[in-house]
Amino acid sequence: MSTSTQVQQASDAGASDRIEAHVWRIAGVVILGMVMSILDTTIVNVALSTLGHDLHSTISQIQWVVTGYLLSLAAVIPVTGWASRRFGAKRVYMTSLVLFTAGSALCAVAASVTSLVFFRVLQGAGGGMIMPVGQLIMAQVAGPKRMGRVMGIVSMPAMLAPILGPVVGGIILQNLHWSWIFLVNVPIGFIAFFLGWRVIPHTESGDAGRFDTLGLVLMSTASSSLVYGLSQAGTHSSLSAPLVVWPTLAGLALGGAFVMHALRVERPLLDVRLYSKRIFGAASLTTFALGAALFGAMILVPLYYQEVRHESVIVTGLLTGPQGLGMLFVMPIAGRLSARVGSGRLAFIGVLILCLSTIPLTFIGLNTSIVMISLVLVVRGVGIGFSFVPAMSAAFASLKPEQLSDATPQLNVLQRIGGAIGTAVLAVVLQRAAGSSPTPSDLAGAFDAAYWWSFGIAALALIPCVVLMRAETPKAHSEAAAAAAAEPIGA
Repeated sequence: MSTSTQVQQASDAGASDRIEAHVWRIAGVVILGMVMSILDTTIVNVALSTLGHDLHSTISQIQWVVTGYLLSLAAVIPVTGWASRRFGAKRVYMTSLVLFTAGSALCAVAASVTSLVFFRVLQGAGGGMIMPVGQLIMAQVAGPKRMGRVMGIVSMPAMLAPILGPVVGGIILQNLHWSWIFLVNVPIGFIAFFLGWRVIPHTESGDAGRFDTLGLVLMSTASSSLVYGLSQAGTHSSLSAPLVVWPTLAGLALGGAFVMHALRVERPLLDVRLYSKRIFGAASLTTFALGAALFGAMILVPLYYQEVRHESVIVTGLLTGPQGLGMLFVMPIAGRLSARVGSGRLAFIGVLILCLSTIPLTFIGLNTSIVMISLVLVVRGVGIGFSFVPAMSAAFASLKPEQLSDATPQLNVLQRIGGAIGTAVLAVVLQRAAGSSPTPSDLAGAFDAAYWWSFGIAALALIPCVVLMRAETPKAHSEAAAAAAAEPIGA
């Protein structure tokens, strides 16, 4: 069966929710690339001390191995929409795999911090495109009626990476040279490229139009400045530090300038007019809030086990695993449930579960039962699975196929910036609550304070869920799905 026939079948199946075998095959290949790129972010985090020692660098120098990668990710994400329309999503996805794999191989042989940072930037240029383009491909081949179930599976790498990364990184560092943190990506990259070339279909993502150079400069600089400023908040004791404030303000100002520019030109780099659609706008706001609530809180559990309980990296990774189990349990069924009860309603229920399951952690202490913490983490994972997938599915299902190439990079940028904000706030709260020379009891109390803030951030995420519920009336939802199903997905 030709790839064009498969994609056309996906379009014709818009009125049916049956998922053909070829869709799951494509999802498996896309997930392989996503796992490789997202895991790399958290694996490297646990290796900073080793890298600094072996490369004779200070922490302030070696942290650019992480910061440079994040800035590169933020810079390339905005251009993925135009590139997918101009060259085709498959071609861009394959190119991103090559860049990421080549960057990984070069990182493994880096002999200095300077060369390692440079190669990490190259690696980030590929990694930044893998996630949004992979989501775009799956949105195109799945069709609006089946979006929830498929995106529930495809979203798993983003949810599980913060949990699995420290475990994988710890095992590698304990048994092998640090270069294997990067070398492990090379065979996976080759396999993902080979399978992608054979399985992923060529799809049409709409007319590319003239390249928006000014839009690229404004949006890439804005997202990079924001991510840099917010990432610096985690290394300073105050959100008012100059290295936090000025890049963040510059990012916000440049982002505002991009929006004004995008509203004036006929074909901007990213179509911000999509936010005028009630469902997409509400779902995007929900995604941003969930990014802050979910990914921000993910730093607290491993820090508690390492700083208060003095567990190893591997044990810490394993003890954060119960949250992943909760997510794995509900994410495959979240798509079906959102189709039945509504994405907004299910997301609200998920965030409510997340809020309630945070409360026991606000009383965490030096000797709190690990079994109790693990059970709470399972419930938190259920809340995450029931909230994240419906919001993403609602956003994609509300659009026409040619609008997906604009939507995927925007949703990824919002999610990353939301996560950076949540991480920065909780890092500063934890640092200030602990003080300069904390006793073990003081440190445990600092985690209590940080979890109350985590509860507050999660509670704020309920607001956009309500907005999504109000926007997603049965009539609006059926009209959006019918409109999307009426459009051809590809040739």
